[in-house]
Amino acid sequence: MIRRYGEAVKPGISWRRRPGVYAVLLRGEQILTTFQQSPVPEFQLPGGGIDKGEHPLAALHREVFEETGWKIDRPRRIGAYRRFTFMPDYDFWAEKVCTIYLARPVLRHGPPSEPGHSAVWLGISEALALLGNEGDREMLLRALAQA
Repeated sequence: MIRRYGEAVKPGISWRRRPGVYAVLLRGEQILTTFQQSPVPEFQLPGGGIDKGEHPLAALHREVFEETGWKIDRPRRIGAYRRFTFMPDYDFWAEKVCTIYLARPVLRHGPPSEPGHSAVWLGISEALALLGNEGDREMLLRALAQA
């Protein structure tokens, strides 16, 4: 059973399943996050949707690079959760199936290429207060217990 976060499942809404991959990127007592400016400004674990036909680990490397400008190494799956939310950029209600990996940030190549994203290093306690959704916060705690 995968834990659920986000909006309550509303009757009459057609939910589209959207698998995605996200990374907890620790360096000492800091975590690399992405700050997404819109549709709602928030700090997030870097990552995103898996394109059709794309391997999840390839998607993880691509998404982290697009949202942070960093290359990563040694991703290890630490858990998954479901999040029900409206995705205004795509104009649909999504059941996001979020698989989370613990990985090492190894090399910064430049700024994020994803429009509206900034790479931000946060202290662990700061990240636990600022991450925009409960699932991301829970996975950060899980990663810290496994690191």
